Amino acid sequence: MSELVERHQSVLSGHARALLGFGGAVEDVVQEVYLRLLEHPPEIPPEHAGDADAERAHLRSWLHKVTRNCCMDTIRADSRRRSREQVAAVPDVAPRRAAAGAEAVELHDTRAAVERELSKLSEDQREVLVLRLLGERSYKEIAEITGKKIGTVGWLISEGLQRLSEQLAPLVEGARPAPMVAQQVAGREAKA
Repeated sequence: MSELVERHQSVLSGHARALLGFGGAVEDVVQEVYLRLLEHPPEIPPEHAGDADAERAHLRSWLHKVTRNCCMDTIRADSRRRSREQVAAVPDVAPRRAAAGAEAVELHDTRAAVERELSKLSEDQREVLVLRLLGERSYKEIAEITGKKIGTVGWLISEGLQRLSEQLAPLVEGARPAPMVAQQVAGREAKA
């Protein structure tokens, strides 16, 4: 089980983070996914039985579906809690970063800028981008995980990349015009 956790931990955390933002709920969701895997493992469809690659793909898809469902449950529970309390949740205080070299600071700032702009995307765009770019999932796998059509997945990725490139272009020295960057990235993504 530990090998399975190591193999999928970062990708599932990225998927959960895309839907929930940063905080302890991400770890809770991923732990819940593994608990559900232990309690009720997915059944391998007969047509995949014996095909190791197909079985792994089925398991990955199942893990992402459960992650998404747990995130949606968390979002609904949090929304109900906030409604009851009628108080906005206090945002997490960003952790203090240790003194580091200029490269570490720049990397942190770049990552923060990307995460900030990613958080401004719609939930659907954020989720498919995280699954594609960080999770390295195919359009077909993303469609299975999210329940969306492959064409919709492609459109969401394209629109999300376009918006990200427009927002992040000013931060990159000598940045090419945003539409060109998004079109080139989307073209590469469509081929994958």
